[in-house]
Amino acid sequence: MTGLVLAVANKAYSSWSLRGWLALKLTDAPFDEVVIPLRESGTRAAILKYSPSAKLPALIDGPITVWESLAIVEYLAEKFPAAPLWPKDRAARAHARAIAAEMHGGMIPLRRALPMNLRRHYPCPPLDDAIQADINRVQAIWREARKTFANAMGDGPFLFGPFSAADAMFAPIVTRFDTYGVALEDEARTYSEAVMAYGPLREWINAANKEPWVLPEFERDGKS
Repeated sequence: MTGLVLAVANKAYSSWSLRGWLALKLTDAPFDEVVIPLRESGTRAAILKYSPSAKLPALIDGPITVWESLAIVEYLAEKFPAAPLWPKDRAARAHARAIAAEMHGGMIPLRRALPMNLRRHYPCPPLDDAIQADINRVQAIWREARKTFANAMGDGPFLFGPFSAADAMFAPIVTRFDTYGVALEDEARTYSEAVMAYGPLREWINAANKEPWVLPEFERDGKS
């Protein structure tokens, strides 16, 4: 392999891998992709070949290794300054980084209750106050970004107009809402539909549907 290499986990289930992959796609740079299935006997050893944390995704650029999705975003933004990873406007860029960081470190009840599964659709499970609070916060983040920045810029259906790293960070949440049929406000639903129709995300979902691996902890009774 030469050039950039991105190691990711199962595409059906790995939300953090999806974030790093969408960010890399924003650069239009060619890269080699390595998919390492989780929960197999050799998984940890295979991941350690690419990631010192034994977690994915991991980006390898020659002698440089970058792990953690948000760190990958920032590395790519420095390496490819012309790529639309962050908004050009300073205020919009600061806001985008803030909500990306909030997503990176937060929404734990939501993420635990509604694990990502791109191959299935389930009835929405009961949502306790903590989960609903996360859902409300996500919708508020989307609403504020769209109102303050995207609508003012008028150049796309995403959080800051064109698809950016902020949208990449929230894309797995969008897929969770789709998988579990979570009820959303009109504006959040419109935004979610735009993300679900985004070409690179459709590419990832199509690949996820072709994977042979099934992890029971991500599967629930429901219709596929």
